[in-house]
Amino acid sequence: MNKFQNYLDLTSEIGRVEEVSSSLAKISGLPGARITETVVFESGEMGQIISIKPTECEVLVFDLTMPRVGSQAARTGEYLSIPVGDQLLGKAIDPIGKVVLGDPIEGEMEHRPIDVQPLGIIHRRKIDRPLVTGVTLVDSLVPLGKGQRELILGDRKTGKSQFLRKAILWQAQQGMVCVYAAIGKKKTEIKESFNYFIQNGVAKNVAMVATGSYNSCAQIYLTPYTAMTIAEYFKDQGRDVLLVMDDMTTHAKYYREMSLISRKFPGRDSYPGDVFHAHSKLLERAGNFANASITCLAAAESVQGDIAGYIQTNLMSMTDGHVFFDAEYFFRGRRPAVNPFLSVTRVGRQTQTPLQKEISHKLITMLSDYENTLRFQKFGAELGENSRDVLIMGENILQFFNQPISSQVPMDLQISLFGLLITKNWHGKGVGQAVEKYNQNPSARVEIAKLLSQTKTVDDLVRNVLANLNIFRAVMP
Repeated sequence: MNKFQNYLDLTSEIGRVEEVSSSLAKISGLPGARITETVVFESGEMGQIISIKPTECEVLVFDLTMPRVGSQAARTGEYLSIPVGDQLLGKAIDPIGKVVLGDPIEGEMEHRPIDVQPLGIIHRRKIDRPLVTGVTLVDSLVPLGKGQRELILGDRKTGKSQFLRKAILWQAQQGMVCVYAAIGKKKTEIKESFNYFIQNGVAKNVAMVATGSYNSCAQIYLTPYTAMTIAEYFKDQGRDVLLVMDDMTTHAKYYREMSLISRKFPGRDSYPGDVFHAHSKLLERAGNFANASITCLAAAESVQGDIAGYIQTNLMSMTDGHVFFDAEYFFRGRRPAVNPFLSVTRVGRQTQTPLQKEISHKLITMLSDYENTLRFQKFGAELGENSRDVLIMGENILQFFNQPISSQVPMDLQISLFGLLITKNWHGKGVGQAVEKYNQNPSARVEIAKLLSQTKTVDDLVRNVLANLNIFRAVMP
């Protein structure tokens, strides 16, 4: 009540709650109200103004308990801001800044508004540094760059979250700051992700913003905005940031719920017309800037492999490509279940070396030949020796991409194993064992790095592998 009285004395405007429905409250009597301004109720709840009408304004209430009809409200004259700082690393917070998992926050922190204008093109730089995920298929065929915005798309339970956590783990191990936004997840999933980072020793470089179905609609809606604000803080400190939003289709559903409750005119699939603006303005805040970068991996869920849905196509148009997790590949047993033919990276290839580009082209060509030969085989035609060789090599490449959940393959090892594969000195099996041998053999790592630094083309790679087979065999499974 003291807080309410202080703001009432400050703004000298008092409103009254006229109507309450779900997370929205309609308030009359605040003539000076502004969009996104925060409001405090006499019963202690906080809210944010989301629309203004001639006689009333609509307020999104952050708390699960709603103010009563007839209760009073006061403007704060402030926009919603959250505390940001290095103290957030190793903790999971809600969108308002309260710790939900981890130790309490100590010390003074800077406050920043969560809804700001994206920086213009004059502040941005060309994406020219690779972002390694440790997943061979993605790093080889759908490469990512620091500052890129990539959509991670696929059906439920096809491995999207596992891939995202693996990317966070790899980058956090390299010292990169990672921000993970868990949007509307189950409480068990939030705890599982938090414990995953702790168990792998990277929690000191990871900040989580988490909401579940037990949170209010308003807090779930604010989750990616809070995560982006935290990422911008670390970016302004000169540190590269990996931001993961898991997932944006859930965010869109809660935004649709808010809009329908406030009686906005529904558009396609009942989504409001401004959902595109809301998502694009948010994702535009990521990019490669003069001092540092924010790489944004935004997840989206498809239904029965339909990648042409409304929200999915919206997000595709805002991002620099997409990685598609195919349910059909998943049920065939491929891990990760990424479909390289339906995945796109628009700026990632410019971060690759000439050798990596040539390897990528050769792999996709061999996979395409393998798929075409498989289709031809279904007609019952007798295959020649060349076709049989194509099928054998294709199976070996699929084994090369088949990666255990717990393993992460460094880029030098990826290139080395490809060299062994293309020279027919390895059959693609045992990637996890190869990673263990590589990590346990520092002398072989140094020798391989030295050889690869002198390798410019695939032909050079083949010659180096054959001439130094004893070195490369040190990491063979």
